[in-house]
Amino acid sequence: MPEPEDVEIKELIRKFALLNAVKHDGKAQIGPVVGKILAEKPEIRTKAKEITALVQRIVEEINSLPPNEQKRMVEETWPEAFSKEKIEEEKKLPPLPNADKYAKIVTRFSPNPDCILHLGSARAIILCHEYARMYKGKFILRFEDTDPKTKRPVLEFYDRIREDLTWLECKPDEEYIQSDRIPVYYEYTEKMLKDGNAYVCTCQPQNFREKILAQKPCPCRDLSPEEQLERWQRMLNGEYKEGEAVVRIKTDLTHPNPAVRDWPALRVIDIEKFPHPRIGTKYRVWPLYNLACGLDDHLMGVTHIIRGKEHLTNMVRQEFMYKHLGWKYPEAIHYGRLKIKGAFLSKSKIVQGIREGLYKGWDDPRLATFAALRRRGITPAAIKKLIIDVGPKTSDVVLSWENLYAYNRKLLDPKVNRYFFVQYPIQLLVRKIPKTFNAKLRLHPEFPERGSREYIVRPMETDETALFWISKSDLKVLAAGSVVRLMELFNIKVENAESYAVEASFESESYEEARKAGAPLIHWVLIGADLPCKVIMPDATTVEGVAESACKKLKQNDVVQFERFGFVRIDKVNSKITAYYAHK
Repeated sequence: MPEPEDVEIKELIRKFALLNAVKHDGKAQIGPVVGKILAEKPEIRTKAKEITALVQRIVEEINSLPPNEQKRMVEETWPEAFSKEKIEEEKKLPPLPNADKYAKIVTRFSPNPDCILHLGSARAIILCHEYARMYKGKFILRFEDTDPKTKRPVLEFYDRIREDLTWLECKPDEEYIQSDRIPVYYEYTEKMLKDGNAYVCTCQPQNFREKILAQKPCPCRDLSPEEQLERWQRMLNGEYKEGEAVVRIKTDLTHPNPAVRDWPALRVIDIEKFPHPRIGTKYRVWPLYNLACGLDDHLMGVTHIIRGKEHLTNMVRQEFMYKHLGWKYPEAIHYGRLKIKGAFLSKSKIVQGIREGLYKGWDDPRLATFAALRRRGITPAAIKKLIIDVGPKTSDVVLSWENLYAYNRKLLDPKVNRYFFVQYPIQLLVRKIPKTFNAKLRLHPEFPERGSREYIVRPMETDETALFWISKSDLKVLAAGSVVRLMELFNIKVENAESYAVEASFESESYEEARKAGAPLIHWVLIGADLPCKVIMPDATTVEGVAESACKKLKQNDVVQFERFGFVRIDKVNSKITAYYAHK
């Protein structure tokens, strides 16, 4: 008759195997099931070999069942677990408003290339891209670079933005650069001037402001279309200096929001002083945001504008222009602000910090730029999952770094291999080691098929000792007389512990003995099988230490888990490893 414990473990294996099969189209995977069992029942880790064989047998049995039968069994026996799994798998974006009215959904992301992209840009990018994919539509990248003075474009950022979108797996279907489209903006400006829906204003700014606040027209508003076109030509010819003339779109002068009344659409810029980095001094009259953006959204067929609620006033302004041109305004979704506590998201401060040498580059780990997150080992999938789960809510959302790390951890944990890294190492001398030990350290505890790192711990023949590196931070559990387990190796009894070195003697080999005694587990690196390693932390400080020699096989951009330390991305591997810390 089987032991009750055996029956319980078999039932647990069946549960996890069925859940895994439902998740993977009817084919359960052995590794994740073993991992779930060992996580649920850590006391059976010493029987991992037998458990793996049992899992393999039950997985084969489960995989022979039809998928609908697997699903029925899970729903009947473990409905709560099935519901939780289903919720996690099926969480998606809410439908777009009035999507059925359009033959093809078109969205756009419109960055100003005056700075590198950062986490604050992720919401606009991912929502626009994912909605376009959700409806098999089109996703447009449009560079809004028509302000060579106050939001001056920088050439390198065009390519950096393209690289960031590629890394985020949000590649656009079409790309436009607004500075190439100046003739288009001129064409529609002239049309509105001819039709009496726009005018060239030469009033002093203060005088215009007083008129607008009093809900009265300025004198320029009542000039004939012919006079407006004459003024327009003078703007183009350079007869007006910067600040002397601006094209305005006519709106309702009694509108409750003064910012909407006769808003500015194009202005003169001293192009000799502020040449455009792409096209030099070719144009001196430049469109402002609402004209260029409003025209392009219609001309490019954008069906759904997805942006922050700070653009609500811009929508009202643009709707007046659309009415003048006889166009229908696109569907507009305005989401609330997304704050990441502790994330540095001010573009101006980032640029200033780079110029002043405060940051070492755009990928400085203290920044929340995509370049910095990429260097630390934050995955685009984690960023995407975070944004999709938050969705396009109109309410403001405040998140922390830990929210992002939780998504990243869940993605990395089953994928990345484990290694030992000892920070701030001190020497451990172990005496009375009775034999040679062959330590097999699995690359991943849940996937034995990935293999192991192996180290032969051979005591010195003269005095039966061996030397290890352990972390200075583990001194707190190394009091004289205490028993400690060297992970996947053996148990030791501490004889003497100083801040610079520890002496101990071999106690026993069995993990079960250590578990029953409540002995703490610490990791180690065998002296002679070590490699210098430094880890750059998110605050740009450096943690020095040693890594196990198996790390020599790692390559740049590999992401691994340094056990009991955290996830890191490998930056350099030569005589010394350099890694960037992601998170716990």
